[in-house]
Amino acid sequence: MNILLVTDSYPPEIRSASHLMLELAQELSARGHKVTVITTWPEYNLDQNVTLRTFDESELEGDIRVIRVKTLPHHNVNYILRGLAQLIMPWQFLRKLKQYRIKPDAVVVYSPPLPLALVGSALRKRGVRYLLNVQDLFPQNAIDLGILRSPLQIKLFKALEKHAYQTADVVTVHSEGNRAVLENEHPGISGHLKILHNWVDIDHHTNASGETNDPTHDYRTKWGITHRNVAVFAGVMGPSQYLDLILNIAEQMQDQTDLLFLLVGDGKEKQRLQALAQSKGLSNVRFEGFVSREAYPKLLDACTIGLVCLSPQNKTPVVPGKVLGHMAAGLPVAAFLQLASDGHQLIIDAQCGVSADSSNTQACIDAMKTLISSDNNLQQLGQSGQNYAMTHFAKEVCVTQLEKMLAA
Repeated sequence: MNILLVTDSYPPEIRSASHLMLELAQELSARGHKVTVITTWPEYNLDQNVTLRTFDESELEGDIRVIRVKTLPHHNVNYILRGLAQLIMPWQFLRKLKQYRIKPDAVVVYSPPLPLALVGSALRKRGVRYLLNVQDLFPQNAIDLGILRSPLQIKLFKALEKHAYQTADVVTVHSEGNRAVLENEHPGISGHLKILHNWVDIDHHTNASGETNDPTHDYRTKWGITHRNVAVFAGVMGPSQYLDLILNIAEQMQDQTDLLFLLVGDGKEKQRLQALAQSKGLSNVRFEGFVSREAYPKLLDACTIGLVCLSPQNKTPVVPGKVLGHMAAGLPVAAFLQLASDGHQLIIDAQCGVSADSSNTQACIDAMKTLISSDNNLQQLGQSGQNYAMTHFAKEVCVTQLEKMLAA
């Protein structure tokens, strides 16, 4: 089958979406499918040590055809410019697909950004089977976060959302809570609404030994970390990640001299957070830049606890992909999430750590202290999470389900 993957994020960019789509492309290709990925030019969230190679607009990476499109700035810019870039993006993608004569049998669109669903809708009119993989419930999450306020803009994106769901052959969400929300708001799509758990490459996350001989990937030595326990957040540092909460927790745990809060990545909030940590005199907080996907397992191997954080203003049930990555790597999880998140139940089911309502700072502090106090059980919690991920979220399991949806 000729399968097209549509996403605004793909390696060498470093974020959950890019890793998810790379793993999907590789697994589909390994199963004998002809895979094409169309994405944006790599400009954001790059490894701090990477020497950018030159890119051709269309090139083969292994057996996967990757088409990269230069678009308007769509990260680390104001929301008006970001929205404009996203609205123009599908037409740019469609033009490039026509230029390179890409004629898929099936298309998988990753949302957000929601406007990319228009690529799937256009291709479906030509007989292409169209699966929309919904990660965040946009525009509701943007409304909750105060990003979308204009009634006209809200009406526009609500109409786009309805069109995206109605024109897809299959709409997938990654948890039961997300399905319940969409069934309530869009009852007409219940017949083609499916749960497809986010997948994770277990082997990749457990292959830290492969980097051992590279001194640049020995992060405890490289960064001079002597703390016994390291709690790591790695990823984009934006408003929805609500990392002020991590700083508040760190401030109340400065007596734990063997614990370091390590924030790795970049984003529009990073400089402000660094200044805030400095003003608070937080010697137990450290910031570093992005590390590559290849080095990421070694970073996690150097750490003790995986941190996940989302703003309480987000009212949707989203489960951050970082939870699955930490589970796959065998790290116990400390998740501070909005009350509606299905992540709380996941952590209970997997018995892999602690979670708390991110609107309740004291509850989050208490949860972190509880986790640290169970020092002897950290390895057991990590193993429990890894076992659960292998059973429920291994890419082999999830991609088999996706294949069946594309072939139906």
